Amino acid sequence: MASPAVSDRIWTVPNLLSMLRLLGVPLFLWLVLVPQADWWALLVLGFAGLSDWLDGKIARAWNQTSRLGTVLDPLADRLYIFAALLGLVIRDIVPWWLMAILVLRDVLILGALPLLRHFGYGPLPVNFAGKAATLCLLYSFPLLFIAGYESTVADVARIIGWAFALWGTALYWWAGLLYAVQGLRLMAQTRRDESADHHGDRPVAGDSDHVRGHDTDRPDPATSAAADGDPGAVAEGSDRPSRPDQGRTGP
Repeated sequence: MASPAVSDRIWTVPNLLSMLRLLGVPLFLWLVLVPQADWWALLVLGFAGLSDWLDGKIARAWNQTSRLGTVLDPLADRLYIFAALLGLVIRDIVPWWLMAILVLRDVLILGALPLLRHFGYGPLPVNFAGKAATLCLLYSFPLLFIAGYESTVADVARIIGWAFALWGTALYWWAGLLYAVQGLRLMAQTRRDESADHHGDRPVAGDSDHVRGHDTDRPDPATSAAADGDPGAVAEGSDRPSRPDQGRTGP
């Protein structure tokens, strides 16, 4: 099935939902830290999860996938993860090392972006492991907030919440490893293309569809990575979305 067209539109329903989700991040953090109104904070977090699912559905159904959406959607997810972790750490519900492990992974991913850009690629699209990790972490936070109270329900929530948190952390790093492997493959392919161009040789069919200096496009990264089930990076200026339906499909 062909990927949905990606537009430069800003004022779409999915983008408005993503903007509302972003506006909820400071509200969520304030509710957690100042009045410690956990139930209201969980309501905001629930709205974030629902709107996250809904904007993807609408983007596919109404053909409203946009470049802005591919940026806003993962940004909102990461900010909610960071805000929830910060609140849990400050209130001594989870240890600081859990937040450090998750933040370190994102710092490494962000640090790799200039290198990818140097080779002509934009940010790598979210893979299935990354989506599953985000889902596990967002499931764990409400349970860990409930675990901060004294009750039988809190004891059960603590066990399930930590199971989701640890499994989500492992998947988060596994997704980061997949990104690293994918990025290295794309950079190696670009080097081979440049070497072939330098020597004036056309690459062997099936190895690359592009030689710098010719009129063909950069090889489709999604095709080169399809054998391993990894989505490809998107070349800058490409009309293909970084991620389908605002950059994510359902897990």
